[in-house]
Amino acid sequence: MAIVGDHSDRNTPPMGGRGDDPRFNMVSALAARDPHPSTAEQALLFDRFVGTWDCNYAEFATDGSVNRFPGEVRFGWIIDGRALQDIWIWYDPSEGESGSRRGIGTSVRFVDSSSGLWRVVWVAPASNRILILQGRQVGERIVLEGQDDDGSKRRWSFNEIRDDSFVWRGEVSRDGGKSWELTAEYRLTRRPPTTPGASSENDRHPRRSSE
Repeated sequence: MAIVGDHSDRNTPPMGGRGDDPRFNMVSALAARDPHPSTAEQALLFDRFVGTWDCNYAEFATDGSVNRFPGEVRFGWIIDGRALQDIWIWYDPSEGESGSRRGIGTSVRFVDSSSGLWRVVWVAPASNRILILQGRQVGERIVLEGQDDDGSKRRWSFNEIRDDSFVWRGEVSRDGGKSWELTAEYRLTRRPPTTPGASSENDRHPRRSSE
């Protein structure tokens, strides 16, 4: 996702007291609890990620150096369950989550009913970036591919998927897909519920235990 150094001052609303504030009406209408029935079994591919994940970001520069920083990722269904949105948040390593600066980007993904592929649009306004990818499950991985503005091919994949962890990898190819270079590796672990007695995402989807 090439997010190194893309930090900005926070402009986030307070978590409480939203009430009937019309600035949040769109957000309330956007969210959906479950995938739409029309997506059938295809939705299960990403439904297992719904929730909040702590993320350890690592990005690899061309000079061999590695940039590491903490963050979190949130997945949830939107638009009556016809699409799934994720929000990737990363914090300045010197400040952490309690700091005043963070980076943030989001993607929206949905199943293309004509091809059966998942289509994804990644948007990072602070760096003026949009990337469009598409893909599907490949073995035990989820693989998405697209083309960047400079003509290089991009491959994003979900690997080592477990109920409480997975590894996201970003790769680039400058020779039309003949070879790939690892540019990023993010290790995510599911954040447990914070409300006493709250059910986990696995409780919401008991079928996962047999997948």
